[in-house]
Formats: sequence, structure tokens, C-alpha cells
Amino acid sequence: MDLATTWAWTVERYPHRRAVGGTTPMTWAEWDARTARLAHALAGIGVRRGDRVGLVLVGGERAASLHLAAQRMGAIATPLSPRFGRAELAHCLADAAPTVVVTEDATAETTADALGDERVRPLVHLDVGELEQRAAGQPDGAPTDPPGPDDVSVMLYTSGTTGRPKGVPRTHRAEHAAAVAHLLQTGARPGEATLGVMPLFHTMGLRTLVATVISAGTWVPLARFDAGEAAALVAEEQVTSLYLVPTMYWSLLRDADPARLAGVRRLAYAGAPMAPALAGRLVEAVAPETFVNHFGSTEIYTFTIGPDVAAKPGCAGRAGVFSRVRLVDPAPGAGPDDVVTPGAQGQVVVSMDSPEAFSGYWLRPDATATAVRDGGYFTGALAGADDEGDLWVSGRVDDMINTGGENVYPDEIEAALVWCPAISDVVVVGLPDERWGQAVTAFVVPAAEVPADEAVAAADAWARRVLPSLHRPKRVIALDTVPRSAVGKTLRRVLVAGDYTPLADSTGVTP
Repeated sequence: MDLATTWAWTVERYPHRRAVGGTTPMTWAEWDARTARLAHALAGIGVRRGDRVGLVLVGGERAASLHLAAQRMGAIATPLSPRFGRAELAHCLADAAPTVVVTEDATAETTADALGDERVRPLVHLDVGELEQRAAGQPDGAPTDPPGPDDVSVMLYTSGTTGRPKGVPRTHRAEHAAAVAHLLQTGARPGEATLGVMPLFHTMGLRTLVATVISAGTWVPLARFDAGEAAALVAEEQVTSLYLVPTMYWSLLRDADPARLAGVRRLAYAGAPMAPALAGRLVEAVAPETFVNHFGSTEIYTFTIGPDVAAKPGCAGRAGVFSRVRLVDPAPGAGPDDVVTPGAQGQVVVSMDSPEAFSGYWLRPDATATAVRDGGYFTGALAGADDEGDLWVSGRVDDMINTGGENVYPDEIEAALVWCPAISDVVVVGLPDERWGQAVTAFVVPAAEVPADEAVAAADAWARRVLPSLHRPKRVIALDTVPRSAVGKTLRRVLVAGDYTPLADSTGVTP
């Protein structure tokens, strides 16, 4: 199934049902006309089927409508993070070589600067308002050259937590399968309203959007996350489904009125681990019918699903409906059949036979050869299985710390330290050390009104009480904030590279 056909059938079934909520409400028939006019406007500036359309937009209805317009005309939507600096954006524009790039006020200057890079070929650069003006006089009928299921729908760029972003082309078939899986795995119901706040340059944002199209629901856009505004929209639009990263849930409970979430029936999260304390607070505040932990990636949308966060907080569960997962030896060169013994930690490997899977990285056969071997996608994630066969993710192969000849996992240490009342956030990495090879190092954010040196001392004392000696940090460093990507992924490489300003340090080094 292609998304243009999916779209047309939904519009045909429910032309007068509310499709878009918020400040720019539209029925499916009205959204159909708007996206058709945008598609014809893109064609008018030279975009053809198979061309890439760069979108450097913050989010909201405009970004969604342009993404859908590209789907309907067979172009390849290429959404890029508005947080990219000049170098990252220039790299992606040179790599993707789009026919046109669309920006808005918040992203125009950085994009124009990136377009001056000698690696970026000449292309059309338009403000989204200008494109909408061109669309105003266009016909509202469907484009005449729609895509097929195996045509590329979107090219997402990986978040770059371990290096330069890589392009991940995904077909219409894969996008459709991923959205169907999302609906099944979260227990969604046809026609319900969901909050569209996750960015559309990330797989979570796209899944919410495409799943809404398939289920003929109402997509309630919010371009930038603000806890108060999000909670107000949830209440006013009768949103029943939330799919967010854990940091957004924290903000909703801390900075907004949790009573406004009372109508939400389905919770799901992905993108980062969720602390058991947060899971418990969400269960208490919302009492959801379903609460799902989704573990996956840009390359293959679903690895595993933890279907009952309330019962097993932090558990990644079992393979999704369209997935097959194995835990294999994390040593370099191991194959999909090198399955670890029961109870042992292994690298998560997912079958490339999944209909949700990509086929390889854009112009990066080297990266594809590293990640895809013998029919398996090597995720780089480490996990173990409990006695019931459910997976528990412990970190990444690259994040594993070898200290004194033993392997320890940052997530396990973080899960213990996060309960220290003197800190509000923590991330653990291995820093080079002459004696230990890698020294377990905890970077902590002091809790409100706790001085940095006291937070460091408290975290160190807490570790001595709750962790075995090998897992105790050799050093604790206080920071203003933990570096994270736009969707909440911890950027450990930034800390390993020394790119931080300490507030306090247990070694006695003064900032």
C-alpha cells in the first residue's frame, strides 16, 4: 500500500470528519484540498516524482501538510532538524541533494548560510509562506502521477548520537506497515484524537501523523512543545492518545495541571528510557487503559513492545507484530545465529524481513554493510531477557564501559543513581583512565536549590550505598544540564569528548 492511496481512501470514507484540530481545524475534505494545492505548487517549481523535498520547519500543520503533499505527488519528503547548525545542515543538504528546500522565519538564516557551502548544489529555496501563496491558485484535485508501494516516501536523517547523520530512505510500504503496527501495538481506536507534537523529522512524529491518516482520526498539531499549551490542547480537543518521549511526560506532570490529562486513555513512549518513578506517577495521574514502551529505530520502526508499563516499568517486552528479534554475541563480527545463552547480555538483532525495515543507508554502503549482515539489522543496543522472555535494554554496545577488564552498563548505574534526592538528572559514561582503562563517571544535574558541590557529594555517597564497587563512579561531575538531542536522546559522545562545563567535580578540580 502507498500513502497516496491510503490518503485518498480515508478522505473518501470520512470527508466531513475532523482531521486537524487546534488553531487551524480542517475536515478531511479540506485537508485533502490543501495538500493537493501544495503538491501542485511544488510541481510548478520543478519538483517531480522521485525528487527530494527538503523541509527545515519547526513543526505543526504547515510541516505536516507539506509532508503529505510530497506523499501524494510521489516526491520524497526530506525533513531536517531545525536544531541543526550550519555544518550539519550543509552536510544533509549536500547528501540529499533536494530539488527545493522550504524554510520558515526560524530556520531561514541558518539554511541560507548552509546553502553557501560549496558541497551543496544549487537548488530552489522558498519560505513556506511564499509556497502557500503559490498554492492558493492551484487546483485542488489529486496529482496525476501518484507513487507506488516500493517508491521512497521519506528520507529521515539519524540523530547523529554516534557520528554524522546518515540518510535513511523509507518506502511507502514500510511507512504504511509501521503505522499499522503502531495502531495495533498501542491499542488505538479508529477516529480518536492524538497530539501531534513530536517533530516530523523523527520517526515518532511521522508515525503519529501517518497512523492518524490510516485510522481517520484527528491530528492535533503543536509545533513546539510547551507543557501548559500541550495540556490545554489535550483537554480542549479531547485527545485520547499520547506518544511522547519521557522528558515531555516529566514536563506535563511538573509544569502543567495533570487533571487536564484525565481524558487520555492510551500512553506510549519511545526515544529514551523511562524511570520507574515517572511511570508510576503517570499511572497514578492518568490511569491509562494501555501504557506501552516502544523500542525501535528510524531504520526499522519496531524492535519490541513492552505492552504494560504499569506492571513492568522499563521493560522492552517482546518482538513487535511485524518483527523478529534475537540477542546475539556483542563481539565484533558475530552473526545473527550467534545467540547468547539464557540470561546473558546480547546485542539486539532484528530481522530485515520486517515490512517496517529500510533497505540500506543513502549513499553509505559502508554503513549498510556494518549494520546489515546475513539478513539481520544489528541495532547496537544491548539487552537481556528475563525468565518470562521479555527484554530489558541495558544500553548500547558503544556505551558499554570496560573498567578493570569487566563490562558494566551505564543504564544500570543511572537507574540506581536517579533515585538520589539531591539530583534531578544523571548520565554515566566511561572516560579514559590509565589504571582502569575506562573509569565509570557520573554526570549529574543538581536538584532545585541544591548547590553543585553538595549534589556531587550526595550522589557519590548514594552510589556507595546502593551499587557494588565495580559499578560505583570513580568520579562525579555536576552540570547545568545533560546534553540531549531534539528528541531526548542522551549525547554521551559530547561528554566523552570533554565538551562540557563542570559546576563541581568530586576529584576536587575547580571549574
